[in-house]
Amino acid sequence: MPPRSRWLPVLALSAALTVGLLSPWHSPWLRSAHGAAAEPFLASPVRGAVAVIGGEGGNIAVLTGAEGTLFVDAKFERLGTAVRAAVRALGGSDPTWLINTHFHFDHTDGNAGFARTGARIVAHQNVRRRLAEGSSIPAFNLVTPPAPAEALPVVSFEQSLQLSLNGEQLDLEYLPAAHTDGDVLVRFEQADVIHAGDVWFNGMYPFIDAGNGGTLAGAIAGVDRVLALAGPDTRIIPGHGSVGSRDDLATYRAMLATAQQRLTALKQQGLGAEQAVAAKPLADLEQRWGQGLFSGDRWIEVLWPAL
Repeated sequence: MPPRSRWLPVLALSAALTVGLLSPWHSPWLRSAHGAAAEPFLASPVRGAVAVIGGEGGNIAVLTGAEGTLFVDAKFERLGTAVRAAVRALGGSDPTWLINTHFHFDHTDGNAGFARTGARIVAHQNVRRRLAEGSSIPAFNLVTPPAPAEALPVVSFEQSLQLSLNGEQLDLEYLPAAHTDGDVLVRFEQADVIHAGDVWFNGMYPFIDAGNGGTLAGAIAGVDRVLALAGPDTRIIPGHGSVGSRDDLATYRAMLATAQQRLTALKQQGLGAEQAVAAKPLADLEQRWGQGLFSGDRWIEVLWPAL
């Protein structure tokens, strides 16, 4: 979590420590995707003029070229210097465009810093609203006050938007009620790359923010839309985890569908989250999916309101 007071949980100290241990943004995995220090960052080529910056915070897609640099997502503001250094190593510069895939602060906290150096921020209209009004994440008792004006999107849209830069057409498409109520995918048509945002947590159980409009059914529908756009050779950037293929995303989708079927059946029987955890419905999935952001037991607790 960035060291800024506006991100601090509004809780007593002991409660804050407990929440910190449970929060997905305090996960050691998210602090460093490779188990090492988050800085310096390296930008890894994906295809064509598109690269990705992984590690702490959400994955940033970077498009570079003579017409300027574009980012998809912004990580934490305190990482701006390291991110800029990684982009300069690609031959890029500070972004002229910055797309937010959703409002969570591990993807948007860097907005203000990049806006101050000229980035025009683009996002779904619900992202702008949540950033402007402030928000909370009930699953972790986290409260975020309103973002500063410079951090807000200057271009927002309802369903879809297209941008053209450096010979690349970017298609932005809204994925309703998925990870949140403001998720978008970003498709780089010429490079055949898609940034799926937090609709995809590659290799782990995802966080679905039921308190801010997210649902498991919507998350599956969002994955289905990415799969529909992806071909056999498409490279797909997740919100967290390594860049993968259509087959990788299809495997993740199958896990979500299995969890949905099993957990929905328990909920329809009248079980609560604690009883569902005791039933161990995801035991056979744990070794593959429960070693990242959440264990299966904790994921059921967090996911229960999103069913």
